[in-house]
Amino acid sequence: MNTDAHTTDAHTTDAAMITLPPRREGDPLRISASTRQLVIIGANGAGKSRFTARLAEDLGERTFTMSALTALFGHPDTPTGIDRLFEAAYGPASLRPAADTELDRLLALLMHDEMLNLISYKITRASAPDASLPPTRIDRLIKAWSEIFPDNNILIESGRFLFSRPDSETADGYSALKLSNGEKAAIYYLGAVLYAPKGAAVFVDSPEMFLHPSVMQALWNIVEAMRPDCMFVYTTHDLEFASSRTDATVVWVRDYNPVSTTWDYDLLTSRQGISDEIYMAIIGARKPVLFIEGDGVHSIDAKLYPLIFKSYTVKSLGSCNKVIEATRSFNDLTTFHHMDSHGIVDRDRRDDKEVDYLRRRKIMVPDVAEIENILMLEEVIRTVAASRGKDENRVFDKVRHAVFSMFRTDLRQQALLHTRHRVKRTVEYRIDGRFTNINMFEQHINSLLDELNPRGLYEKFCREFRRYLETSDYRSVLKVYNQKSMVPGSNVAGLCGLSNKDEYIRAIIKLLRHDGAPARRIRRAVMKCFGIDDNDSAQTHNASDSDK
Repeated sequence: MNTDAHTTDAHTTDAAMITLPPRREGDPLRISASTRQLVIIGANGAGKSRFTARLAEDLGERTFTMSALTALFGHPDTPTGIDRLFEAAYGPASLRPAADTELDRLLALLMHDEMLNLISYKITRASAPDASLPPTRIDRLIKAWSEIFPDNNILIESGRFLFSRPDSETADGYSALKLSNGEKAAIYYLGAVLYAPKGAAVFVDSPEMFLHPSVMQALWNIVEAMRPDCMFVYTTHDLEFASSRTDATVVWVRDYNPVSTTWDYDLLTSRQGISDEIYMAIIGARKPVLFIEGDGVHSIDAKLYPLIFKSYTVKSLGSCNKVIEATRSFNDLTTFHHMDSHGIVDRDRRDDKEVDYLRRRKIMVPDVAEIENILMLEEVIRTVAASRGKDENRVFDKVRHAVFSMFRTDLRQQALLHTRHRVKRTVEYRIDGRFTNINMFEQHINSLLDELNPRGLYEKFCREFRRYLETSDYRSVLKVYNQKSMVPGSNVAGLCGLSNKDEYIRAIIKLLRHDGAPARRIRRAVMKCFGIDDNDSAQTHNASDSDK
């Protein structure tokens, strides 16, 4: 993305530059007047629509606005450019054809201009028989339409626009009323842009609205190509559209101050090396971002963490590797977005050194093996049981006994899984050494096997795990035991008077949403699991807190 802009005195006169709206801190930014694409992005409520309106006002007569939403479903009292041209073309209201929407008026205007061109051609032929009929706006519209919808045709019959396609039941064509909203938006943009004044700044609000992703990029490429003399100013929060304007200058509007009529905004730097998830998080966040595992819809992470870490914008990324990379990338840009953001990954079988390494990089790791184990924290179980009118001591004792029984059965298998993980990580760390010949590499591999001592590791884990059972160390079992069937296997739901695991999870979520004493009790337990002191009023923390 182009970032050809710099700060300067807002009152400096320079015909080659455009001054953007007032900035909260420092002078307003300026962009080159030759900019072809300006994309204005920001979170909902950040003030990007006001920013756009101010820029359009400052550009004055150069401004030409297009909006498919207003064109299809009505517009404010202030007439659009198409409205004014329509009124000028047809004169008094009594002489104008019926046209309820801006799209109707655009089609009528196109037809009116077509007739004028034909009349002019006829007059010219009287004195110059060899004169040719020059291309009209309708010709350009039809050509562009066929590029986007190759199987669809535009017909002109008896002064009307008709449309047809191979699968249509009406062989003679159908009116624009039967077009889909996406098709109506496309024909509106293709036609309206032809009426923009020469060298205009064409403002488009929500350019992605009504358009299928398969045609969106092609449509706007063609629209821009139809008017190479114009600058296109897009206001959007759609990632796919913003990404499609590869040569755009991108303004990220973060906030608006109505008292001083100033904006907190900046030019977004190049996206090189930044994933779509990071890019979307940056432009959509009004508070620190917390990247988590899971699918964002069905995962326990996505249901639980937004209610625990309420001071964050929680974004699901899927795998733990994506969370780690996203958090690193996001925090590499702190001088730009000024947000202290974090990630959360399951502990799984990571040892303390691995956990410490992640926490120093703002990746929070719980003191339990995985997200399901958070549901099995003692205080969480007790809180749910108490809220259901059960004896929390009795419920927790039974759950703990069941978990110990499951862990005892799985102990050797769990020890083997931990051994495999430790060996794998050690090999990954040590195998990258530099070797000048195969003999040195072979010696390294042989010595590595002795160093790893997998059987010794396995026996060590077995002894450690048995000690947890002997000392009834419930928290340590949760820390090392990866077993997704722990919730149903322990019958914690039934003991709390709930039918199944899903009902148990819903009960926890319901308590957290009500935000009373039970919610504080659960939140405090989960925060403690992450090594965070919970005070309900300050849930953000810095990297040093995570390292303790």
